[in-house]
Amino acid sequence: MRIAPRPGQGFAWYLKPFFWNQRRKYGKALDAALLWARSPRLFLGVAALYGAIDRRSSPIDPALRSLVTVRVSQINGCAFCVDLNSATLIKRGVAAEKALALRNWRDSDLFTPRERTALAYADAMTLSEAGVNDAHFEALRREFSDDAIIELTALVAFQNLSSKFNAALSVPPQGFCDLTTTSGQPGNGEAPASGAEAPAGAREISSPHKGTCHGTR
Repeated sequence: MRIAPRPGQGFAWYLKPFFWNQRRKYGKALDAALLWARSPRLFLGVAALYGAIDRRSSPIDPALRSLVTVRVSQINGCAFCVDLNSATLIKRGVAAEKALALRNWRDSDLFTPRERTALAYADAMTLSEAGVNDAHFEALRREFSDDAIIELTALVAFQNLSSKFNAALSVPPQGFCDLTTTSGQPGNGEAPASGAEAPAGAREISSPHKGTCHGTR
């Protein structure tokens, strides 16, 4: 990483419950969170925003939220985000074949019309040369309510913030998900996390493809 986390557990005392929960959920503290923790107020703001977006009562279902976050992470070249979010995607019941197809989703018949609409919107928001147009909104309104569009927009915007932060600081993958094609090539466009160990207490999810994805508890 271009900036090192504070040595030891040198973060503010009131952040310790966040890191306890990360170790419980992932088996280790997340490198990205340790960087945010260098600015505790920013950490709290980002954590609160993420909690509001990725809540159980969101009108965007969990699997679709994960498809969108992985896709935005791929576009922004965030290896850490692709790694962690792919593990969550698999945990939320998305097949490995579909996860592998996400990078080229337009050419795949594995995605539903609702998913394709959300992914097209995420691409348009993230790729500045594309941009969002009226056609995107016509498609969105066929699949989502106005309130759900607000939630989807917030999700894409947040993942752009997160993945651009991590990519700029060169946060590496932590070995949560290594999905590869049957030819052994990385399925998510990133180099596999060679030699990475599964987080303590993680559940290994097998797939018909080579490689493993470790679903968090």
